[in-house]
Amino acid sequence: MHSFPFRSRAGVRRATARAGVTATALAVSVVLGGGSASAVGPWGPTAPPNPFLGPVGTSTMHGDAGSSDTTPLAGPGAGRVTVGATSFASACPTVLQGSDSMVVALCTTMIGRNPTVHLIDLGGSGSSGSADGLGSSDLGSVAAGSTGGRSAGTSLAELELPKGSLLGGVYAYLDNNDRLVAVDGNRRLVRVGHHNSGGTWSLSVDESVDLSGVIAADDSVTGLAPDWAGNVWFATGAGRVGLVDGAGTARTVDLPAGERVENSISTSPDGTSVATTHALYQLSAAPGGAPHVDWRAPYDRGSARKPGQLSWGTGSTPTYFGPSTGHEYVTIVDSADTRVSLLVYRVSDGQEVCRTPVLAKGGPGSENSPIAVGSSVFVAGTYGYPYPAVPENAGPSVPASAPFAGGMTRVDVGAGGCTVAWDTDVKSSAVPRLSTADDTVYTVLRKGTGGALDGFAYAAIDPATGAVRATADLPGSTLNDTIQMAGLITAEGDLVQGTLNGIVRVSRG
Repeated sequence: MHSFPFRSRAGVRRATARAGVTATALAVSVVLGGGSASAVGPWGPTAPPNPFLGPVGTSTMHGDAGSSDTTPLAGPGAGRVTVGATSFASACPTVLQGSDSMVVALCTTMIGRNPTVHLIDLGGSGSSGSADGLGSSDLGSVAAGSTGGRSAGTSLAELELPKGSLLGGVYAYLDNNDRLVAVDGNRRLVRVGHHNSGGTWSLSVDESVDLSGVIAADDSVTGLAPDWAGNVWFATGAGRVGLVDGAGTARTVDLPAGERVENSISTSPDGTSVATTHALYQLSAAPGGAPHVDWRAPYDRGSARKPGQLSWGTGSTPTYFGPSTGHEYVTIVDSADTRVSLLVYRVSDGQEVCRTPVLAKGGPGSENSPIAVGSSVFVAGTYGYPYPAVPENAGPSVPASAPFAGGMTRVDVGAGGCTVAWDTDVKSSAVPRLSTADDTVYTVLRKGTGGALDGFAYAAIDPATGAVRATADLPGSTLNDTIQMAGLITAEGDLVQGTLNGIVRVSRG
């Protein structure tokens, strides 16, 4: 998935108190599974927790190292909810929560496009009420609702980082010390910690590694993730893949010329998965420590970039999943011209397990990482999505524009191959997230096909059928566009969703 990167004392007592209450809940999620696959109810196993990440479900944009877009935490549910919104005058694609309960967001300012880290206190109240729904029969029953737009949270501290490309620096994660790990515009791998002194919070770069010797000045990092040995893997837009070991030594390998990396990367106990604009790769560390390509699987990238996608090729961050270990398969969605397909590969040798066309009721394109757990994969369509900007090297789309078509498909992988379980025309405007705790897919719906007056609504979706269980209107219109960014389910059960302007928060009650 691509997303747009775009010192206060208030709330300290609330944040500190909440940290003590919720740290235990987050610690439980880290312990689950130990060193083997974690059983997650009826959905099957997930990969074992990465020991160099923060809590499972909240420490990466896509939930975990394998980018499953699942969480072991329950969300706001399908009952009555309250909604709040906070403007940071910034797009906030990365919103994470550490084991200390503190929420850390990596945002990019509207003016200047400066990447800025925020430490956020979620204390405060939203507003509640009964929504009238979305006025469309395909959205199911409306059991939740809200209006208004009170605060979603307060920024306790902020730290501006050097800026790079539009997408560079969007993908970040929290390490096992609750520090935000990112690569800034100066090509430094930084670990940003948050600290409290005398009741005042601050953010600082606690550690950094200079990568300017292995990343060209006109290149930038588009994805990074730790492996199970503690190496930090990264990929650049120009197709260079590297790893930084514990001593700060960086080693790299170049993928074939002309192949770009425009999405983030994923790791599993078996290696690292990278999707370029032409092929899917599995890599691992060779005996000498350098990255090594284990296999390459080309896919149909279509004849041009499509409207609603930010590059010419797959829009997927690769997703690890599987019914046995939680990581024996890896999946992406291709970018074929008239109908896109879900592709599933065996991690051990790169052999195709199965493929099937998806998004029959939507459009031929997905810019999002699939949800995948056990034997099931969920794909959300983004064809025609009206992004406010695209990367400079994206090239023209064909056609130049199209109405936002949406669509969502569930695929089950079994002995007979890939089988479509359901297909709907739901218009998701965010990266959906599956809670295995309350058996709900959470997302935001766009109320329209891309017009300037479109609104947005929180949605709880039944993963068994694809039916929308409940919706609740969100405040604002296109200023609060969620532009296909990933939301966070917190340990407190809130959905915190980045928008073009800041964050919105949906809470029970």
